[in-house]
Amino acid sequence: MDADAKKTTLRMIPYGIYVLTAKDGDEVAAATVNFVTQTSFAPPLVVVGVKTDSVTYGVLKKAGHFALNMLGKDQQGMAFAFFKPGEVEGEKISGEPFHPGSTGAPILESTPASVECKVVQIAEVGDHHVVIGEVVDAHLRKAPDGRPDNAILAMGDLGENVFYGG
Repeated sequence: MDADAKKTTLRMIPYGIYVLTAKDGDEVAAATVNFVTQTSFAPPLVVVGVKTDSVTYGVLKKAGHFALNMLGKDQQGMAFAFFKPGEVEGEKISGEPFHPGSTGAPILESTPASVECKVVQIAEVGDHHVVIGEVVDAHLRKAPDGRPDNAILAMGDLGENVFYGG
């Protein structure tokens, strides 16, 4: 296989940008993720690819639940902030205010929307395990103007030289 062709071709898959948060006991974790899609209407399921050697993956796996916080078009700074492990100080993660959701997962207060999920299965294959989550709660803080899928931050919005995947 031509490695450059593979990388470029896989980067053609469009990705939104999200901050995944999880909490287990006193341990809170947050990370920018983009391998995300909905996979079922009934029950409502999403899948997220989570890097297996990350703190966030360990907390999510122990907690059995997580939140996906959807980033708005103007939240590039937040995406970059959560590329590194989140730091908790009081009621903030990496400087972003949060509150516990119905599952206990941290809900970032400045994002336009989020969903809370219970983990129903993890496919432990590759360097990112595929976490299947059933949506058990949804939070819409700001209704989007126009199409909902155009309201979130996309990988291309982070700049010409920012890629993930391939």
